[in-house]
Amino acid sequence: MILPLLNEYKNKFKISIVGASEKDKNIHLIKIGNGGKTILAWSQMHGNESTTTKAIFDLLKFLNQKDFFQNEIQNFLNTYSLYVIPILNPDGAALYTRENVNGIDLNRDAQKLSQSESRCLRTVFDTLKPSMCLNMHDQRTIYGFDNGMPATVSFLSPAANAARSVTKARMVAMKNIVRMNNCLQKFIPGQVGRYDDSFNSACVGDTFQMEGVPTILFEAGHYKDDYKREKTREFIFYALLTLFDIMGGRQKVDYNDYFAIPENRNNYRDIIIRNAKLASHTSLKDAAIQYVEVLNNGVIIHVPHLDEIGGLEKLFGHLEIDAQGSEILTNTDKTLTYGVKVSDIIGFRA
Repeated sequence: MILPLLNEYKNKFKISIVGASEKDKNIHLIKIGNGGKTILAWSQMHGNESTTTKAIFDLLKFLNQKDFFQNEIQNFLNTYSLYVIPILNPDGAALYTRENVNGIDLNRDAQKLSQSESRCLRTVFDTLKPSMCLNMHDQRTIYGFDNGMPATVSFLSPAANAARSVTKARMVAMKNIVRMNNCLQKFIPGQVGRYDDSFNSACVGDTFQMEGVPTILFEAGHYKDDYKREKTREFIFYALLTLFDIMGGRQKVDYNDYFAIPENRNNYRDIIIRNAKLASHTSLKDAAIQYVEVLNNGVIIHVPHLDEIGGLEKLFGHLEIDAQGSEILTNTDKTLTYGVKVSDIIGFRA
């Protein structure tokens, strides 16, 4: 699925095969630059999280052009050796599932190393001995902030112990997150978040942080009307340019500013219908509908499901509709009840 892109860049960057998936699909590693600072990044550890993979190839395209930021690009290539695994979980990517083909969440397999993909990443990590790691993901549309804004991009400096101490490695990751946040505030003010830092040694980021290697979790989230996340990939691209001093220059920052970044809240749903009359309730209620992504004949479709009914004043909707006391009609002409898969909403009946 990425072979045409790898072929396009094989003469510009060093591309190798460093392992295979459980179904024997190749796992590729791209080396960019020849500097002394070794960075290891991986994307699509969860197969259905492709936004950061797209942003990585945006970065490759940018580095390969000859018209803009040439001094900054050359400085990057001389300073860093960036190693990228663009798709760690090719089986999950083909199936469009979070887990690998065996149903294992690779981001909970850092200690057991029960899967070939997990062992591949660990071998690359041990071989390269990177000075920093980038763990790149997508996050669901359910995350936002108390200010009513969605969490379009979120970061995390994972904990290295249950006490969530600010170790030297965590501090380095925090400072770099502050730098990226400062940049992104120019593009998406109030829409950058901090992911929950509860410690879990089974997670890859926590494990690498435990071993003293600064690790940054990237989470690509939702931007208004951007369910394909084309805008979000742009913001991840800007964050990478900032991280590598290509855009914005090197900033002097205080790691304590990391804690001023608002923490993600589970307070968003894709659609909220307010003040609806529902057959199963005597009073007007709000109904929250959440999309489930499904791969259908090679095309990703969003299937809406009824997620919650009640007084949902503390939730925000990416789309909000006021039913004004009417019943909600679906394409089967039935009123909406809890637990229903909603293939289409065709209107309201007073």
